[in-house]
Amino acid sequence: MTGFINIYKREGISSAYCVNRLKRLTRTPCGHMGTLDPLAEGVLPIGVGNATRLFDYLLGKKKTYLARFRFGYTSDTLDRESEPRVAGMVPPKSVIEGILPAFTGKISQRPPAFSAVCVDGKRSYELARKGREVDLPARMVEICSLRLVRQVGEDEFDLRIVCGGGTYIRSLARDMGEALGTGAYMTRLIREAAGPFEAETSVPLDALTPENVQDYLIPVDAILPFDKIEVTDERFFHGVRIPVEREDGTYKIYRDGQLYGTGIAEGGILRPDKKLC
Repeated sequence: MTGFINIYKREGISSAYCVNRLKRLTRTPCGHMGTLDPLAEGVLPIGVGNATRLFDYLLGKKKTYLARFRFGYTSDTLDRESEPRVAGMVPPKSVIEGILPAFTGKISQRPPAFSAVCVDGKRSYELARKGREVDLPARMVEICSLRLVRQVGEDEFDLRIVCGGGTYIRSLARDMGEALGTGAYMTRLIREAAGPFEAETSVPLDALTPENVQDYLIPVDAILPFDKIEVTDERFFHGVRIPVEREDGTYKIYRDGQLYGTGIAEGGILRPDKKLC
C-alpha cells in the first residue's frame, strides 16, 4: 500500500498518535508530512508505505493557517499551554492591520524555546521545561500572505496566514506583539491546507477502519505535479544514468505504464531519484 491519506487531526492529540493509529490500520509503515502541535487541528497529510520517501518534497510546500492571537498578554510557550501574563495594552484592529506588511515576505524568525529544534543533542522544549535558557538562532521564513480576518472579543483576533515550510505561527504572534509594544500569544490554530492537501477533502481519523482505509488512499501520481517520462531503458532501474531529451528538472518515472518513482534530468542526463514501487 503506497500513497497518502489526508487526515483531519482534531485538537488534543499528537501527530505521532495519528501516524501510529494509521500504521495499525494499514499494517504499513507511515509518516506525517509536517507535524501539528497537540493544541492545533486541521490537515495532517500522512504518507503510507514508500510515499514517505517524498517527505522532503512535501515539507517545503506552502501551508494555510487560521490562527487566533491574543494581544496584551504573553506566555512561556507562546500558546495557551502555559499560564498567560499581562504584557501591555490591546492594540486596536486598525493598528494591528497596519503592521501586517512588515511581516509579509521573507522575514527573519526565531523559533520558540518550546519547540522540537535540536540543541546539543536535546530537543529545545526538553531544556525549556527544565528551566534552562534556550537561545535559538533566527532563520529565514516566508510569509506569502497575512490577513486579519476578524476580531473575536476584546483582545483576540483571527488571522489567515499562508506561509512556507519551517514557519512557526507562535513565533509570529510573539513578534507581532513585540512590534506593537505589547505581547501576544496563540490561542487557536487550524491548518486549512498543506500543499495540495485541503481540509475540505480530509477525513477524521476516527472515521477510518481497516475495511475502509484503502478507500481514502490518494495515489502518489495524483499528488506529484511533475511531468511524466516513460523509461524503457532497463539500465535506469539498476541505478544507471541514461540520456534524455528533456529540460532540467524533476520528473515522474513510469515503467510499463506504472509509476516507478522520480528522476532528475540535468544536462541531458536522467538519473534515478526516489523509488516508490
